[in-house]
Amino acid sequence: MSLLSIAPLIASEFEPFGDVLQVQPSPTVMINQGNCARYSDVAKLDFSDGRAGISIFHAHPYRSPLTLSMMERHPLGSQAFIPMSRDPFLVIVAPDEQGRPGKPRVFMTDGLQGVNYHRNVWHGVLTPIEGNGLFTVIDRIGQGSNLEEHWLETGYQIIF
Repeated sequence: MSLLSIAPLIASEFEPFGDVLQVQPSPTVMINQGNCARYSDVAKLDFSDGRAGISIFHAHPYRSPLTLSMMERHPLGSQAFIPMSRDPFLVIVAPDEQGRPGKPRVFMTDGLQGVNYHRNVWHGVLTPIEGNGLFTVIDRIGQGSNLEEHWLETGYQIIF
């Protein structure tokens, strides 16, 4: 079993896999008589058909060490995870290599960041590591199978 290292979640490093959802240095526009900063269009939602839906996920925190044995992707739509607490979580992604996940990369959010996985990007399951594991999820609602799972021949270990 190989050991994966964890990197901080930085937009430029995560860009091949999706969008980092976080406050930027300057807002797009100030609204509500200057009392609210709006950061517009921070994620590229992409659905082949269907519609965008908002769901709430409540996931139990994982313990270290974590064994990564399965990755998944969604061929029909992007999937965004926005934490409803200030707790960090792991973001596990992999490039596609001939229809299978390549070597995974692991990122740690700072507790205020969310992510939007682009359509067809291999990723691990929702992985909170502390706190209440409560997330708002924006993804495709519609007909057809939007989940592909791949069980890894050799697992990876993640220590946090």
